[in-house]
Amino acid sequence: MASETLNSLGFDRAPAETRVVVAMSGGVDSSVTAALLAEEGYDVVGITLQLYDHGVAVQKKGSCCAGQDIHDARRVSEELGIPHYVLDYESRFKNQVMEEFADSYIKGETPIPCVRCNQTVKFKDLLATARDLGADCMATGHYVQRVIGADGKAQLVRGADQGKDQSYFLFATTQEQIAFLRFPLGGMDKEETRKHAERFGLTVADKPDSQDICFVPEGGYVSVIERLRPGAMEPGDIVDIDGNVLGQHKGIVRYTIGQRRGIGIGGTQDPLYVLKLDPSRQRVIVGPKEALLTREITVKDVSWIGENIPEAGLPVVAKIRSTRPGVPATLFSEEGGKARLALDEPEAGVSPGQAAVFYHEDRVLGGGWIDGAVSADPRLAAA
Repeated sequence: MASETLNSLGFDRAPAETRVVVAMSGGVDSSVTAALLAEEGYDVVGITLQLYDHGVAVQKKGSCCAGQDIHDARRVSEELGIPHYVLDYESRFKNQVMEEFADSYIKGETPIPCVRCNQTVKFKDLLATARDLGADCMATGHYVQRVIGADGKAQLVRGADQGKDQSYFLFATTQEQIAFLRFPLGGMDKEETRKHAERFGLTVADKPDSQDICFVPEGGYVSVIERLRPGAMEPGDIVDIDGNVLGQHKGIVRYTIGQRRGIGIGGTQDPLYVLKLDPSRQRVIVGPKEALLTREITVKDVSWIGENIPEAGLPVVAKIRSTRPGVPATLFSEEGGKARLALDEPEAGVSPGQAAVFYHEDRVLGGGWIDGAVSADPRLAAA
């Protein structure tokens, strides 16, 4: 049974004797996180990461860790009276996140750099820095909850606001990291967070949420890849399921699974969708919407924070895209850190490079990167 003397962050000491590093992006969520902890009397230290070129960043609005956001984080820290540091992680971010982002698209995948950023720069490098500063824990503004299970271990649970829940992006968080992390906003909804920002009089109270990937201006990821990988835009054929050439493309990185608009093929009776990308032959395979259905998914680099998977498989709810609800499936463990998901019902638009996250009710059991998908259409499975 937990001690009655535990403070709100779970430590058996006064808040003033508990140091917490807050990862401050300059947005309203992390700013309110810092404000709430400072209000409780914790020894709060704010840290903001400079992740990419500052000269470019100051010209771009609506993204995290850009020049204006660093300025906003600094101002909020001044308002709260807490120390604030800016760490230059540009080279780490480029090597661990941006380079992999470009390579993933070239391989015909659709990457999620925000997960990689959490997995490497934020919850590995920044977390180590927090420990070096003598922090007892690190807090972020993520909408996810951390609860202590019956075994005494910390668990990751969906945020109370299902519309803002960010557990999908944190599936790779390890047990050791979860033990050190805190998520003060996990039990709130966005409206409540905004009210707190107004109550504290924070300069970022009305700041809009970031929408873009921080280093991809206005969704223009192709130009980022061209800059990182000059000459990678190899042309090739656009073919149907049977291999018939319908046209040409200027690089498979310009296409994503499930895409309908901008394919470059006109005059067809029925709409065409991107069904598969074949980087080995530089082919874009297109076909009817029903051919997008997938019945089985293979997952690599599985991170697991739940119980063991029985040989007969484990019933889970699998979330295979951040914008889609979870679907019932059976999870099977494979050798080499891999897993296989058998979906109860075929699902459309499954793309390699995306994450598959496994849940039991609201608890995150783990997840991995989608490595392949078995189409419900036998013609595409053989393509």
